Amino acid sequence: MKTSRLFLALALCSALFSALLYLGWSYEYSSLGFPLDDAWIHQTYARNLAHTGQLSYVPGQPSAGSTSPLWAALLSVGYLLRLDYRVWTYFLGAFCLALTSWTACCLSQRLFPDQPWAAPLAGFLCALEWHLTWAAFSGMETILFTWLVLLTMHLHFTICSSPFAIRYSLCAVAGIVAGLLTLTRPEGLLLAGLVGLALLGHTWRAARWRGALAIAGYGLALAVVISPWLAFNLHVSGQPFPNTFYAKQAEYRILLSLPLWTRLARVLLPTVVGAQIILIPGFLYTAFRAFPRSPSLPLLWWLVTVLVYALRLPVDYQHGRYLIPTIPVLVIFGSGGTLRLLRLNSSQALVRALSRIVAIATLVLLLIFWVIGARVYAADVGFIEGEMVAVAHWLEANTPADALIAVHDIGAVGYLVDRPLLDLAGLITPEVVPFIADEVQLLAFMEEKGADYVVFFPDWSPAYARMSQDPRLCPVYRTGYAWTLKQGHANMVVYETHWAGR
Repeated sequence: MKTSRLFLALALCSALFSALLYLGWSYEYSSLGFPLDDAWIHQTYARNLAHTGQLSYVPGQPSAGSTSPLWAALLSVGYLLRLDYRVWTYFLGAFCLALTSWTACCLSQRLFPDQPWAAPLAGFLCALEWHLTWAAFSGMETILFTWLVLLTMHLHFTICSSPFAIRYSLCAVAGIVAGLLTLTRPEGLLLAGLVGLALLGHTWRAARWRGALAIAGYGLALAVVISPWLAFNLHVSGQPFPNTFYAKQAEYRILLSLPLWTRLARVLLPTVVGAQIILIPGFLYTAFRAFPRSPSLPLLWWLVTVLVYALRLPVDYQHGRYLIPTIPVLVIFGSGGTLRLLRLNSSQALVRALSRIVAIATLVLLLIFWVIGARVYAADVGFIEGEMVAVAHWLEANTPADALIAVHDIGAVGYLVDRPLLDLAGLITPEVVPFIADEVQLLAFMEEKGADYVVFFPDWSPAYARMSQDPRLCPVYRTGYAWTLKQGHANMVVYETHWAGR
């Protein structure tokens, strides 16, 4: 316990150093902001939740567009306390990063009791892993979800090793945490379901019907936590999950035509860019030893998550942010397996030298990518500020107060611009989801609604490239952000519409 508390203190210190590096670099590069437009969506929901008490994107209009009501609720506390929204968001991210590192250490200690260095190594790697650090200051729910994934797994193993007399209460706690996990991201149900099945199998073997009652407590607690959210979504949109849950799959449906191995590579490769690439042999060694006998819950969840994304949403943008929560599992099992394979004090000089080279290279790569990640983070923030935020400021200053604006990437515009909006990505305008990649129907929809301005990246997709050539859309503003052009992409454009008969 003393070691665990010491590592928590070290994790908090590492999160502080990461904040200084990443936010300092971002401030020097451009400004303090967020590296994703979606972060502004969460801020909009949080602000409206604090001011109106409703989960809504537009005040007074309840919306089923939030994929993370728990994250929005946590962000709303900053607005209630009248804190700077960026400072509060960064604080939450840094705190969740420290908890992720600490919980990874505790989980590794439980999984690899024969390797005393596995726990601190896994925790240290998670503390400075660049994807996780990037996510911590992204303004997104990713790092909260990552921590809750590890906490849910840790509770599972705690229940399995605890006296049966206290399993009832522990199962209820695990159900609550699994519910919070689902309120952070809908795919939390994957782990919630796996934990329920694993606990059922374990407790049924131990105590039959008494075990079933304990699992009933887990299921009841889970249902109590997530039922209001599911009911809210059903009432507002007629679907149990948020609008974007369906819109993202519809928008990237074309990727499902790729071979499965290509889709697997797309979702996996971004997660191994970093020091963890050295841990892959150790991860595979541990995984192959575990699966023939009794696959460990974390490994099973890792495999199911990778397969689900490869089958339904095989995207790799934004550094593979949807699969970032799987990285700690790779690190934990990779660290434990690698330490089992290494022979740091071998009597054979070559084996001893190679083992020490692997250990040193892992730590060196960790620090190198931690610094590279700060540079990447700053560039990503600069892109959002130079494109989406710049467009939002232009729209606020140069369009009539009643202008209807259709926009793809609604985050910064929705937060900073007080205008009625049509969302071409389907978040607050779910009507577009069935034809989200069809420019003909999108144009017809915008004309029917009377959109006065349309905003998007002309090279976002083939459909948007064709839409940018439509004579009814006249460009009136282009950001001109140099970094975007250097990457070979087009700047964001505001088009004024000229519909027939208007």
